[in-house]
Formats: sequence, structure tokens, C-alpha cells
Amino acid sequence: MPGALQAAPFIALGLLLVTLPHHWRVRNIATLSIIAWLSAYNLMYGVGAVVWDRNDEIRATVWCDIVTKIKIGADAGLPGCCLCMAKQLNRIAYGLDMSPRGWKHRTLDILLCWGLPVIVMALHYIVQGHRFDIIEDIGCIPAIYVSWLSIIILDFTAFVPAILALIYCGLALFKLGRRRRLALRIMLNKPDSALTPSRYIRLMILTFFLGTWSILLISVSASNEYTEGLQLWTDWASVHEDFSRIVRSRTTDFSAPTLRCIYMLWWAVPLSSLPFFAFFGIGEEAMKDYRASASWVGRVVLRRQPAGDPIRADMVSVDASHSPGLGRKPIISLSDRMRPLPPIPYDVRTFNQV
Repeated sequence: MPGALQAAPFIALGLLLVTLPHHWRVRNIATLSIIAWLSAYNLMYGVGAVVWDRNDEIRATVWCDIVTKIKIGADAGLPGCCLCMAKQLNRIAYGLDMSPRGWKHRTLDILLCWGLPVIVMALHYIVQGHRFDIIEDIGCIPAIYVSWLSIIILDFTAFVPAILALIYCGLALFKLGRRRRLALRIMLNKPDSALTPSRYIRLMILTFFLGTWSILLISVSASNEYTEGLQLWTDWASVHEDFSRIVRSRTTDFSAPTLRCIYMLWWAVPLSSLPFFAFFGIGEEAMKDYRASASWVGRVVLRRQPAGDPIRADMVSVDASHSPGLGRKPIISLSDRMRPLPPIPYDVRTFNQV
């Protein structure tokens, strides 16, 4: 199990980065943001599994301070990205988004994908009872003072966007079922659109999957955190008393159901990266990117000349002074180069040169 914990996040990170050129070319804020959040999550999980392998020692405290905040932001950012993508797919299904997206829609995309997570990261300090927790084999995780405020700040801000994303996907599927041929024909006949019917269907399935997955994980996490009930919110001083404390836990300190829940939530992040590779990493577009990357490596890194690319005469420089039998190269002026050559007389009956 420890070896798998260390390898899985880095494998998932590699699969995500494979799909990055395709999504970067399309320049969709939502999909690029999902890749960014999942990549950060996998990198943090991989480092945590390596550093805290079979130990819960207090180390890399600054790293943990940064990582725990990013995890809070990712928990809110991924459902926000799903909502952003579902809204765009729904507008396309209703025929409202056939033109390039304007600054108003892009601003909303940025707010959902990045503005909301930053706000939640800042508000997390309200329900942060101590610095952070360290779990053996897992690494550092955010500290949460489980109360009614944590439900609003952390769970509500992630659960609502995920629910709305599923609603928008349902509306889009309903509309496409009624006008499927017309909608797909509009996308096919739009020459400047980067969204093909195949890509639209893949994005719809991916959004629906991630939205459902987010709701499931939020529900499991909440049930695990609130099993023992809510803590009373008295005042700021009592909640943040001994704030610099770091809680360390071994795997043997948890009950079997709690430990299974912790591992399930951990494995959910690498598994969430697989749909991206399944939908966008093995298709025809991805194969073109792979061939282009291999060609670039062979041409730039390995200095190999592509097959079927003959050496042009203007790429070869001949020094007459070091070449036997060659005199000085005549100087040809620009006017001589532009002067047309005299016609060669041919016998039109035999096509033989006179």
C-alpha cells in the first residue's frame, strides 16, 4: 500500500499533463482550471506520501501551511469549474453560445474557478482551530473546527456548485434530446469553432462525472467529520486557542471505518484524473499532439533531419578557396537574378530541341 500511495499521484499527474496541450490550444478556462487544481492536488499528495511514509514526524511545516490552504481551495475550485463548464455546455445546447465568449462570461468563469476558492481559503481561518494535522502515510491535512460555521464555509460552498452543475447538465441533455440533430449540425457547420460534437459529448460526460463524484466525496467527508457531532462555537479566542499546535496521528489511532474513509478520500484524487486521460489522451487529437511532440524532440533535441526533407542548395555553403578545381564564385547582382532566361527553341512537331 505505501508504494502505491507514492506512485499513484505522480502517475495521475503525468496523465493530466499529457492532455494539457490539447486543452491549452482550445483555451477553455474551466478545463484548464480543473487540470491545474488536480495537478496541484496530485503533486501535494505524492510529496506527502513520500515524506511521511510510515511516520508522522513534524517536518516541512511551511510546506504544510501552503499545502493545507491549497487543498481547501481545490475542494471549492473543482465544483466551481464543473459549474462553469456545465453552464457553457448548457448555453450551447440552447443555441445561446455559438459566438466567442465575451468578457462577461470569462469574468464569471474566472470567479467560479479561482475567485471562489481564494475566498474560501481566506475564510477557512475562521474555522481553523489549530495549525494543521499530520497523518502517517498521508501527510499534512487542513485543521477544521467542526461546527455550523464550517458547514457553511467549507461544505456549502462546494456542495452547491456541484449540485448546480448536475442541474445544468440535465437541462443540456434534455434540450439536446429534443434538438440533437440541429445542435450538432450548428457545431459542425461552424468553421471557426474549436468545439466539435465529439468534444462536446466528452465534456458533457466528464462534467456529469466530476459533478456526481464531487457530491459523493463531499457527502462521505461530511459524514466522517460530523459523526461525533458539532462543536459549540463560543467565541474567537476559545476556537483559536493554542493555534500553533500540530496534531499528529498514526494509522493505528483511527478506527477501521474512519481509516477506510480517509484512504477512500485520498484515492479519489488520483482516480479523478483518469477521466481526463480517457476522454482526451487517447483520441485522434491526442495522437496528433504526440506525433508533433515526437517530431519536435527529434528535430530540436536529437538534431535528426525529417525523412523526405531534402537538403536545399541554399543551406549548403561552398568555399571556393578550399575546394579543388573550383574558381572564384561569380558575383550575381539582384537585377541579373530577376532577369528572365532566354527561351529554348523547340520543334513543336517533334518536341526536340533545335
